[in-house]
This record gives sequence, C-alpha cells and structure tokens, in this order.
Amino acid sequence: MRRMALIAALIFGIDQITKIAVVFGLDLRNRHEIDVVSPFLDFRMAWNQGVNFGLFASSAEAMRWVLIVLSLVITAWVWRWISRGQHGKWMQISAGLLIGGALGNVVDRVAYGAVADFLNMSCCGLENPYSFNVADIAIFAGAFGLVIFGGKEPPKPGKKPQASRRKTP
Repeated sequence: MRRMALIAALIFGIDQITKIAVVFGLDLRNRHEIDVVSPFLDFRMAWNQGVNFGLFASSAEAMRWVLIVLSLVITAWVWRWISRGQHGKWMQISAGLLIGGALGNVVDRVAYGAVADFLNMSCCGLENPYSFNVADIAIFAGAFGLVIFGGKEPPKPGKKPQASRRKTP
C-alpha cells in the first residue's frame, strides 16, 4: 500500500507542477501554442470538459460535478481493491499511476472547471489534433497495467496451493 501511495503522490505532484509551469508559468492559457520540438512535441492549450478526447464534454455545470464524483468513486474503489488484497509490485504501481492521475485531473475540474491539457505530439506527417497531460498518460498506463497484471493473486505465505482433485473411475 505504501508503494501505491508514493507512486500516486509522485504522479499527482508531477502533473500539477507541469500544469502550473506550462499553463501559467509559460502563459500557455493566453498564448495557446508554443512550439517546443515541432512536430514531435508542442504545447497546445485545451480545456477539456469531458473525459479522454473530449468525450462526454458538456458546458453544463452538472456534468463537471458528475465527472468529479465518478473519478473519486473509481479512485476510492481502486485504492480499496488494491489495499485489501495481496497484489504484486506491478499492480500497486499501476494503481498508483491511475490514482495519482485521476486526482490530478479532479483538482483541475474543481479549480478551473475543466482539465488543463497541453501536450501535443505528432509524427511522420500525421498531425495529432488532441492535447493531453501527465495525468492522462498516468491514467492510461495505470489502467493498462491493472488489466495486464491483474491476474490471479499470488498465494498467501504459508499456504500451499491445493491441487485439483479428480476422481478416477
């Protein structure tokens, strides 16, 4: 549980620091675009009122609070799930990534009414129209990790796994 909390805190901190540095420090909110290493990495300001890629975006205040509550419920559920089981290192890391990212985006929704997205990456003649942030990367990686590493729990120490008994005729 300690590993999950440390990863969550680290991701949350990195997400908030990068948002403050780029959106406010570099004044991206007013400049809208900053070419960094174009086209591979640029800063493009986007206030996302929905979820990934702007899905479920709505200017309605109610939707903002629905997404905040939903994020907090999912975060609490993942925390409880991982805390109650004997999950391996990679499950704890994955959960920490997801939780830290989700809480970073919740803070944005509460403070600004939308999530501050600013990273934009394109390559090889294909222009990516979407922006994202560190929290989005962490949420995606964390959810992916929970699926990949979320198999059976390891046996508890001191207990032998029971072999299946099959009756022979």
